[in-house]
Amino acid sequence: MPSLSRWYIKAGLLYLVIALTLGALTVIRPAFIAPALLSGLYPVFLHLFIVGWITQLIFGIAYWMFPKQSKEQPRGDIRIARVVFVLLNTGLCLRAIGEPALAVYPGSAVGSLLGLSAILQVLAGWLFVASIWGRVKER
Repeated sequence: MPSLSRWYIKAGLLYLVIALTLGALTVIRPAFIAPALLSGLYPVFLHLFIVGWITQLIFGIAYWMFPKQSKEQPRGDIRIARVVFVLLNTGLCLRAIGEPALAVYPGSAVGSLLGLSAILQVLAGWLFVASIWGRVKER
């Protein structure tokens, strides 16, 4: 298994554990967490579960299992694949910080983190598609 696939899968597993913990907190609603903060945790739970766990698992397995692109670069340009990993995870982390912060401080400048988060994740998705496209072919 390529090291980048391991990075994606291990990061995905970490996001799964964090997402499930946040999901449990939003249901249990412990008294030590402010209600405004709890309202910001639910979207983070969803995002970490869907993008952090499911999408990263798919990206990691696709990078590993899709047909080879060429003998010289079997998985394409590793630099692009690494940039995708960094963009996706940076976007996820910004979302995990920005969403609860915006719930606690509505209308603050921290909302710009969510916009930056979205841009980074969209760029990661586009680059992933661009990097894997040539590997989707007949045998």
